[in-house]
Amino acid sequence: MFVQPFITYTTKTHTTFTINTETTADWNASSDDGKWTVPVIFQISQILKIGKQPISVQIGGKYYADTPRYGPNWGVRFNFIAPFPTGRHPEPVERTGLVK
Repeated sequence: MFVQPFITYTTKTHTTFTINTETTADWNASSDDGKWTVPVIFQISQILKIGKQPISVQIGGKYYADTPRYGPNWGVRFNFIAPFPTGRHPEPVERTGLVK
């Protein structure tokens, strides 16, 4: 089983604060070893531009509220994303149904 609830807030300066968990359960594990892995993750990301290229930089930390025996206690996450927009806009979708 995998559960990933999250709460996020984005400022006017495109800084995003996120708190989430990536909880997993191993139903085959014995209760002595621990069935759950429950990291609590806090992340901050910022959208920037280098020239005309938008980029997103993200850093986050993980605290494991519950983990199997010999599991991690903490972790760090770093992401660098460089999207390459095509400049094309999607075609509008025709609305159908009862709502007009």
